[in-house]
Amino acid sequence: MIVYYSLFGLLIGLGNIARRGSIYWLTLLGLIVFAGFRYEVGCDWTGYLKNWERMFGEDVTAASAMTEPAHWVIIAVLQELGLSYTYLLVVASVIFFIGLNALARRQPDPIAMLVLAFPILIINMPMSGIRQAEAIGIMCIAFNAFVDKRVFRYVALVLLATLFHRSAMVFLALAPLVPIGFDKRNVALAALLALPGLYLMTQSSAADEATSRYVGTGLDAAGASFRLLILVMSGGFYLLKLAPRWRVQYPQDYKLVTIGAWLMVGFFGLFVVSSVIGDRFGYYLIPLQLLIFARIPYLEGLRNRRLWGYAPYALLILVFFIWTQQSWHFRQCYLPYQIGIYQGN
Repeated sequence: MIVYYSLFGLLIGLGNIARRGSIYWLTLLGLIVFAGFRYEVGCDWTGYLKNWERMFGEDVTAASAMTEPAHWVIIAVLQELGLSYTYLLVVASVIFFIGLNALARRQPDPIAMLVLAFPILIINMPMSGIRQAEAIGIMCIAFNAFVDKRVFRYVALVLLATLFHRSAMVFLALAPLVPIGFDKRNVALAALLALPGLYLMTQSSAADEATSRYVGTGLDAAGASFRLLILVMSGGFYLLKLAPRWRVQYPQDYKLVTIGAWLMVGFFGLFVVSSVIGDRFGYYLIPLQLLIFARIPYLEGLRNRRLWGYAPYALLILVFFIWTQQSWHFRQCYLPYQIGIYQGN
C-alpha cells in the first residue's frame, strides 16, 4: 500500500512545484513505466495473459479477423518480434499516456492532469483494463480533434478506438456536433442526425453482449457507484457554477466540455439500469472531468477560486484512501505492487 500512497504523494508534491518543463516529462515517463512494467499486478493480468497464450502460432492475418482486432494484432506483432507478455502491457501504457499527454499539454497546468488521473483513471485503466485504456488514450486525441473542428479526424480516431474496445463506438454520435456552432437549434439538429447511428449501435452485437452480461444480473463493478457519483457531481458543478465563465474564457473547448458535463450528469440514470455499463462508459469522460478539475484555478472571476481549486484533490485523496483501505478488489488486484519483466514466452 505504501508504494501507491508514496507515489500519489510524490505526484501531488511535483504538481505544486512544477507546471511545465522537464519535471512533467519525467513524471509522464515514470507513470508509463509504473503502469507498463507491473508484474502480476492488476485484475487484468491473468486474463490478458490467457489472450497472449491463445495467440501462440497465429499471425497478423488471423489476429485481424478477431473481435476488437487491434488488441490481437499487437499481440501477434509482439510475438513475431520475440518479445514477452510484459511488452503488451507496456504498449497499452504507452498508447494511454500518449493520449492523456495530448490532452494535458493543452492545459495551463499539464502535470495537474497526471496527478488527478492517478487514483482512479490510471490505476483502473492502464493498470487493470488495457484494451479500454488504449481506447481512452485514442479518445483523448479524438477530443482534441473535436475541439479543432476536424470532423474526419475525429471520426477516424473514434473508429480506431473502437478497434481496441467496442464501447468507444458511442462517441460516433457526437460527430455531427463537431463542425457546427453550439446552440439549441444545432444541438437538436445534431441529435436528429445521430439517431440512426445510435439505433444501429443499440442493435449491435456489442450492445447485446453488454445487456446480457450486465443488465438485470446484479453484477456490480467494484466502486462503480462511487465513480459514477463523482462524475455526476463533477458535471453538475460545472454546469451550475463554471459553465458561464468557461464560455467566456475558454470558448474553444466550451462545446466539448459542456457536452461532456451533460453526459456525466446523464449517467445518473444508469444507476437503476447497470452501474457496470455506466462505469465502462464513464471512464471515457474522466479525462474531461480531469480537464475541468485542472482548469478551475485558472477561471477568472470564480469566487473562492483557490478553495474550489483544492477541492478535487481533497475529494480524490479521500476516495483513494477509502478505496485502498476498504476494498477487497484493491487488495486482490494491486497488492503487492511489483515491477519486472515476464519471463515466459
